[in-house]
Amino acid sequence: MVKITINNLQNKLPIPEAGIKNLIRRILKGEKVKKPGCINICFTDNKLIKKLNARFLNTPGATDVIAFNLSSKTSAALLADIAISTESAISNSRSFKTSPAKELLLYVTHGILHILGFDDHTINQTRLMRKKENEYVDR
Repeated sequence: MVKITINNLQNKLPIPEAGIKNLIRRILKGEKVKKPGCINICFTDNKLIKKLNARFLNTPGATDVIAFNLSSKTSAALLADIAISTESAISNSRSFKTSPAKELLLYVTHGILHILGFDDHTINQTRLMRKKENEYVDR
């Protein structure tokens, strides 16, 4: 069983904790993850995610989601921290003509998929990532 912890460090958007936990469990089941573990999700503003992005990824500026897989290659447990910017969700929802709530679900899904080993550095990887995001968010 994976323990899911949600930390809300922002006040821009309400966080549907039960729905997010259910989404994560669906993804883990769909991707056949059997390991126990702990996933921490932190909803934050652009100021904090910008600091995390600079400190841990050496990338300036804010981003929508940062996923840290804390498991070792030989670990029997899944350990992860994911930071999500609600300000990015609000901004991107306008650009993509969707809702901030749906953007949050996409970011959660994106972060979990990264933790599970999916990447988006190439066109094919990005296509697979988008396909999986849509499968889980649109269910």
